[in-house]
Amino acid sequence: MNPADNRRHPDPRRVLMQPGKMHADEPDFTESLVHRLIASQFPHWAGLPVEPVVPVGTSNAMYRLGEDLVVRLPRTAGTAGEVAMEQRWLPRLAPWLPAAIPVPLGRGVPAEGYPWHWSVFRWLDGANPVVGEIAEPGQLATDLADFVTSLHGIDPADAPPSFRSEPLAARDASTRAALAALHEAVDTGAALTVWEAALGASAPTGPAVWIHADLQPGNLLLANGRLSAVIDFGCMGLGDAAVDLIAAWYLLPAHARGVFRAALNTDDSAWARGRGWALSTALGELRYYRESNPAMAAIARHVIREVLTDGGSA
Repeated sequence: MNPADNRRHPDPRRVLMQPGKMHADEPDFTESLVHRLIASQFPHWAGLPVEPVVPVGTSNAMYRLGEDLVVRLPRTAGTAGEVAMEQRWLPRLAPWLPAAIPVPLGRGVPAEGYPWHWSVFRWLDGANPVVGEIAEPGQLATDLADFVTSLHGIDPADAPPSFRSEPLAARDASTRAALAALHEAVDTGAALTVWEAALGASAPTGPAVWIHADLQPGNLLLANGRLSAVIDFGCMGLGDAAVDLIAAWYLLPAHARGVFRAALNTDDSAWARGRGWALSTALGELRYYRESNPAMAAIARHVIREVLTDGGSA
């Protein structure tokens, strides 16, 4: 993985195989810790019940606080650096987007043995989509395209670079390293063909735009079959619009990708770059999480299969 991705997913050789932990040097998370943090810093919420959020996040530990709030605690020093950015930018982006996004209501400071800043957000109802069990994938494709179009159109003035703002070629070494490590699990020949096609695609010609950069199942919420919310904006910032095309392979079956692509009016070069981004990201996730997070690894395997059987077109 490239240096930026290492902020979220450190060297896979350093993962500690401890129950409930996915990263080296990850703090111990308990409901008691959350109760103490809330009681000491937000006493007006101290009497509310605390419950872990399932499924478990890879970058943040989340606990529901009462009916209307959620506490979000970074798991690593890298993701801790995203707290200030989210607190600043999420309220500015929200009015321009067609789906709900997290609303920060409080910013906590290190205390009670927890080493980093953390956040309290408004709880957003909905359920993560389950790939292969989406009732109306064409509708989801349309909703995703509406969200992506709106996000990419927001004024980029003063915006930070995305967590995934580097050109695709900057990921070449890490992608090939992941393939080498996964040679028994992945068709490396087919993967290299896709990867090299992505590297050969024309570079973006316009200015960088606002991107989410991590549109995958755990970061979306559906309600009544429609996209109701997009969460976890830790990767947000300015970058190549093609990065957000990863949703096509992370979320949509083949027949719905055409709906997504047509709605975005994506050209062949951008589509190839998006496919490369999806492959590179999934390879890195499979390499890192194959032992520590079977659910995440399963999603990564699914994405790799979809990319390699897609044929390069929607």
